[in-house]
Amino acid sequence: MALKLYDTASRTKRDFVPQDAGRVTLYVCGPTVYAPAHVGNFRPEVVFDVLFRVLRHRYGEDQVLFARNFTDVDDKINAAAAREGVDISVISQRFTKIYLDDAAALNVLPKTFEPTATGHMDHIVAMIERLVADGFAYAEQGHVLFSVKAYEAYGGFSRRPLEDMLAGARVEVAPYKRDPGDFVLWKPAKPGEPSWPSPFGEGRPGWHIECSAMIESQLGETIDIHGGGVDLVFPHHENEIAQSACVHGGKALANYWLHNGFLSMNDEKMSKSEGNIVTVHEMLARGIKGESVRYALLSGQYRAPLDWDNLLLERALKSLDRLYGVLRRLGGVEAASGAEPGAVLTALHDDLNTPKALAALFEIAGRANKAGDKDAQSAAKGELLAAGSLLGLLQEDPDAWFGLDSVDPDERAEIDALIEARAEARKAKDFARADEIRDTLTAKGVQMEDSPEGSIWRLSRG
Repeated sequence: MALKLYDTASRTKRDFVPQDAGRVTLYVCGPTVYAPAHVGNFRPEVVFDVLFRVLRHRYGEDQVLFARNFTDVDDKINAAAAREGVDISVISQRFTKIYLDDAAALNVLPKTFEPTATGHMDHIVAMIERLVADGFAYAEQGHVLFSVKAYEAYGGFSRRPLEDMLAGARVEVAPYKRDPGDFVLWKPAKPGEPSWPSPFGEGRPGWHIECSAMIESQLGETIDIHGGGVDLVFPHHENEIAQSACVHGGKALANYWLHNGFLSMNDEKMSKSEGNIVTVHEMLARGIKGESVRYALLSGQYRAPLDWDNLLLERALKSLDRLYGVLRRLGGVEAASGAEPGAVLTALHDDLNTPKALAALFEIAGRANKAGDKDAQSAAKGELLAAGSLLGLLQEDPDAWFGLDSVDPDERAEIDALIEARAEARKAKDFARADEIRDTLTAKGVQMEDSPEGSIWRLSRG
């Protein structure tokens, strides 16, 4: 079965063929750590985590290398550090930890590498020196800039003339630029700001160069897959491609480019500048389950926009309740070992079709719920868990998911017996008896929901 991925560079869905099946490389642009990340920042985190899982399933866990960077020097980090009177590392480390904790709550696997800009200053400076020496960059008024006219293929990735790209981008007009499209590789330090030594004077790197340097350092000159949000196509990824090609003798930076669509709120792009954000950190603090957030982010095709609201989260929680309900009913059944994720894997091999994969997950759950003997139940449960693992879902113990791990065993047995009796009454169309039992359960503080997979219950405390 071929793994097909939509490549932004070619605008086509292509069969994925790595350079080396024993060393598959993936890089995704990470956050600037000056505040808790909003849920839109976590869409690429979750989407590319699914790709990571698919690649590991296909090529082996040790054969896939995944790097996601942290931008830990930036004007916003500098400003936050100045307000608190602390070093920028205090700010960046604080919000890096929050980001990683949030990611873990969303069942995101740890990356192979998590490089930082400040940890790669020597590599960044060396790359800039090579670009200047080869005539692709120039120093002016303490700045070092990449000359877009020195790279003939500039704009080919975005497929728009440079003039059109500049008209729609945030491009600084400055007297030290030879061309308006030239972008900064190194900038001089302002008084009081952190800086690093370089042959061009004390300063710090521009945004784009750090990713090229970190990719070269961690993964090599040409990688298999580069990912990120669609907003990075220009200027960030266009600039990465240009500077990397020039420093590596024209070699491609990546053989496949994947971009996820925006997350919106009320049909407006979610962003801190617009003030229409909700952070994963605050959702977790309110008791919203991280797996529900993950499910919601996977409910739409990754390249399409996704509108975020409470209804989306509610649907995600109910869907997971149904799936965990099946696993709880099969609690006494041992899952078959070595089970394959079946139709879910097939869906994900078609450009990470997560909506189709989630539908397949429910088909497996339906089979597990209806299985008539232990062998069939064991096989279906194994497939359900394998498919859930590929999506990063169903990672909790079912009792813990429903908050039943602390319920007294005798009380739970009594409730289970009543629920079973109610199910039998409904099956016999004795609805009066079923309603009577439901009233008894409600009086005991049991919250119930009927689903195609059976009845789901929680205890309501306080």
